[in-house]
Amino acid sequence: MQSPVAFLYPPQCVSCGEPIEDGFGLCGKCWVNTPFITGHACDKCGTPLPGDGDGAADFCDDCMTIARPWTKGRAALIYKDNARRLVLALKHGDRLDLVPPAAGWLMRAGRELISPEVLVVPVPAHWTRIFSRRYNQAAELARGLAREARLSVAPTALIRPRRTDTQDGKGQDQRFANVSGAIRPHPRNGAGMSGRCVLLVDDVMTSGATLGAAADACHEAGAAEVRVLALARVVKDA
Repeated sequence: MQSPVAFLYPPQCVSCGEPIEDGFGLCGKCWVNTPFITGHACDKCGTPLPGDGDGAADFCDDCMTIARPWTKGRAALIYKDNARRLVLALKHGDRLDLVPPAAGWLMRAGRELISPEVLVVPVPAHWTRIFSRRYNQAAELARGLAREARLSVAPTALIRPRRTDTQDGKGQDQRFANVSGAIRPHPRNGAGMSGRCVLLVDDVMTSGATLGAAADACHEAGAAEVRVLALARVVKDA
């Protein structure tokens, strides 16, 4: 069945729609114009760092001054240009067709975070946002990554009982205050994180405030370790 389906519906670039030879999502032109994070990066948040590194853990300025309640973190893209357009299309444009290629990008970026014992958990959204968007993009990414990496996923392990204001336009301190205590373990499903290594998945990391609140909730549920993986990372002066 795969051959006739591929003939009728050949793979297309998820950015421009041009035919492509594989299912990795982007044509050559769009790939070049999409800022993937490769090489030396902050061990906590995935921000690109200068130089090649020596194999030891290095940290960006933010992660040297902000306490991160997770052990390691990575991101697949720099949140700008075509990457920003793709993330916003997934978040607000009903572009669930972006999930399979994005899962592949996440798997490549998070290869150091992925191991068989990992439990994939998405950053939760408040029910009103899910109602308006019809899905939680972080949960879709988590499911896609779990399928790609053959990992267990717990899409409802965390909940967001309080709707928070948008983080847009807020300073760093305001962002952390806005999400403080806003994410909790699910009363029943959160127990599945106890003793587990949890890999938190989100679409965008800016200050890390939301991922920090989610990581705190994972630890509250008894997680043995928390790692984080974002599709895109906001980078200063990028």
